[in-house]
Amino acid sequence: MNEFTVGEIHEAIAATRPDEECLVFRDRRLTWSEITERTRRLGNYLRSRGLGCHTERSRLAPHESGQDHLAIYLHNGNEYLESMLAAFKSRVVPFNVNYRYVAEELVYLLNDSSATAIVFHSSFATTLAQVRDLTPKLDVLIQVPDASNAPLLDGAVWYDDALATSSSEPLPPSSPDDLYILYTGGTTGMPKGVMWRQADALTECFAGSREASSIPEFVAAATGRRALIPPPFMHGAGHWLSFGTWNAGGTVFVPSVPERLDPVDIWTIVERERIDFLLIVGDAFGRPLLDELDRNSYDISSLAVLISGGAALSAHMKEEFLRHHPTLTILDGLGSSEAGGQLQHLSTGGNASTGTFPLAPNNHVLDENLARIVQPGDDHVGWLAKSGRLALGYLGDPDKTARTYPVIDGIRYVVPGDRAVLLADNTVELRGRDSVTINSGGEKIFAEEVEAAIKPHPSVFDCVVAGRRSERWGNEVVAVVQLRPGSTVTHDELNAEAARHIARYKLPKDYVFVEQIVRSPSGKADYRWAKSVVDPT
Repeated sequence: MNEFTVGEIHEAIAATRPDEECLVFRDRRLTWSEITERTRRLGNYLRSRGLGCHTERSRLAPHESGQDHLAIYLHNGNEYLESMLAAFKSRVVPFNVNYRYVAEELVYLLNDSSATAIVFHSSFATTLAQVRDLTPKLDVLIQVPDASNAPLLDGAVWYDDALATSSSEPLPPSSPDDLYILYTGGTTGMPKGVMWRQADALTECFAGSREASSIPEFVAAATGRRALIPPPFMHGAGHWLSFGTWNAGGTVFVPSVPERLDPVDIWTIVERERIDFLLIVGDAFGRPLLDELDRNSYDISSLAVLISGGAALSAHMKEEFLRHHPTLTILDGLGSSEAGGQLQHLSTGGNASTGTFPLAPNNHVLDENLARIVQPGDDHVGWLAKSGRLALGYLGDPDKTARTYPVIDGIRYVVPGDRAVLLADNTVELRGRDSVTINSGGEKIFAEEVEAAIKPHPSVFDCVVAGRRSERWGNEVVAVVQLRPGSTVTHDELNAEAARHIARYKLPKDYVFVEQIVRSPSGKADYRWAKSVVDPT
């Protein structure tokens, strides 16, 4: 089986369309040839600083890395994707940094990752300066100017200066064994670095062709698209679809306001640039975008596919999008840092469901004890799993790797933590993440299932569910709700709506109303925050 690297595929596609737009951010309209030159220059700069591969994959355990690691501590912009691509070309491992981390969290991440280099926006220089003495391996600092106008950090080099002083010559070949590391969000525990071989990430994360056996075949499959990527690149969904767009020979558009979701900016770009692919993250993105479509008129007729990844998009919101654009195709993408892409569900007019997915090749439901594959119609609430091309495991953590990637009857699986039922028609019914399951009165209740039941109420803007200790039930379900401005609603009215969708034993025992639900910048629920709200003791 021929295997490829991210960099060689990008350069091969670039050679076929050098003057076409590759990446657009604000007034920067960078062509494929310009991105090639800029990433070569940054890659050569990294190599000039002694960074690269020091121990080949064949001499390492699955949880080990023999390469230098580049922390990407940036808001969205052209430099983020350029840094990733340059790292791939120079045999340096790129990994994501959550830009909301405080100094203590940043110290943990940089030390856990053994980062030797970092590229960062000026607005993060103060936090980075606080941790420099606590991250002894960090040596190469590349600073990207931004609106903060912060001065150059001592020991750092400006991003554009690094490019200007470096060669634009092609770099030596990288290896399909070279790594890509994606740090988990850490919303239910400490973040961990998931290690992917680049060749495996190319197909399982970056939507590269699975059928191509040669680079010309890979290039021939690149038919183009115009994709707008609002979610932060620091989470997988954003940069996965960006590289997937490049692997399709398309153009990546970055919102003009990268620090937050700006619905006016999003729809303005869709209209002006004739965007045909738009990525969102579930209801947290869907609700503000729909509200803006209700307030103002935009020409979104070019939009062919709306992709929701990273969180569920409720069925009632899908129906609202389809009312605005009846020929739109809405794609639910289910995946994880540990498994890559897994399942997809398409919604079109008259078919706007949520929470079920056709079973795809190399995907399975394993039983509760991880001992067997569940057969269709079993009604067993098991674990969603995947086989085939998988990540190597977690950086520096062989024990967690073994738990998450079990071997059953000689086959290696990944079990990211989603509970699921395999229905008789080979449809996977997703129940929710085990890490946020509430055991109440002996019944397992999945937080996401309850959230989806409450959100259709017209007074609800957003909702997150968590468990609270209870003398009677052990734990009880409590919903944290953000209402629409000017709305009022009673607990009984919310339960009446929820009871239309879920069994009564799953209904919240209480509701807590807040001014704003706390979510990650990618739109994912912060369940640790929700737990602190419903059970502060």
